[in-house]
Amino acid sequence: MNIQQFQYILAVAEDRQFELAAKKCFVAQSTLSTMISKFEDEIGIKIFDRKKKPVLITKEGQLVINGIKSVLQQIDHLNETVSEIKEEMKGHLKMAIIPTVSPYLIPLFLQKFASDYPALQIEVTEQTTQNIIAQIKSREVDIGIVSLPLNDHELKEVKLYDEPFLFYDAGTSKKTKAIGENTTFQNLWLLEEGHCMRTQVLKLCELKKNKLNSSLNIKFQAGGMDSLVRIVKATNGTTFIPYLASLDFPASDKKNLHPFESSVPYRTIGLITHPFFVKKKLINHLVKLITGNVEPLLPKHSGKSKQLEPV
Repeated sequence: MNIQQFQYILAVAEDRQFELAAKKCFVAQSTLSTMISKFEDEIGIKIFDRKKKPVLITKEGQLVINGIKSVLQQIDHLNETVSEIKEEMKGHLKMAIIPTVSPYLIPLFLQKFASDYPALQIEVTEQTTQNIIAQIKSREVDIGIVSLPLNDHELKEVKLYDEPFLFYDAGTSKKTKAIGENTTFQNLWLLEEGHCMRTQVLKLCELKKNKLNSSLNIKFQAGGMDSLVRIVKATNGTTFIPYLASLDFPASDKKNLHPFESSVPYRTIGLITHPFFVKKKLINHLVKLITGNVEPLLPKHSGKSKQLEPV
């Protein structure tokens, strides 16, 4: 029983083909098949039903595969611990960031972070919160940047900063000055389902007992902030903008932004990791780098604020 056999088994379990799995593992199909057979003989359990095309995983085999995944995660954890002790920051680091944060936050820290760890191969993707949570738990992603709190005992959370929202009104009347308790949101546009910011905005409207009115016979759910702003401008509509997203707005768009009179809504942005992620020095450095670059850009609010928690 060895790690190489574990890797062969997981490759077949993923592709359900011995030939394709062998190519991915850079070995001959006969070698891969023989190694898996030896493992099955050693434990006395058939993991795969080879008579089926594609290959099927037996009921008992699925339990073995789950155990193998757990063992490999523990081995990864041990390797990370050793590297941390030796202060080695090399290998691969996978980060995932929600789309309403990624384009505005990444330019503030990523290049410096990469230069601080030249031996580290950093991969960054945009994902929805639910996808990030799932990939953190499966160890496919090392670090996630999302809206907190998640209140998930299977994850570790580290707060980065609080980001207020602004109200964006592209209406032709331009009468909006500041948003209060009695504001009615005309032609309000939101991001598509799956974005935590959509849920946060809907909760805001419900909490403040505001009305959502629309005279349009159009339904469009934007997948990103750029598309959202463009459709709002095209329809003389309204929406909510996270503060960092507004910093690069041209003057023509900034005049459409309006603050809240009181109870300023905000979201908390933070890091999430798997409990087994042990590169604490790297996390501490990343937190310091992000907060050091973001906090000077954020406004100072003296009034009441209301945190919008993700659902």
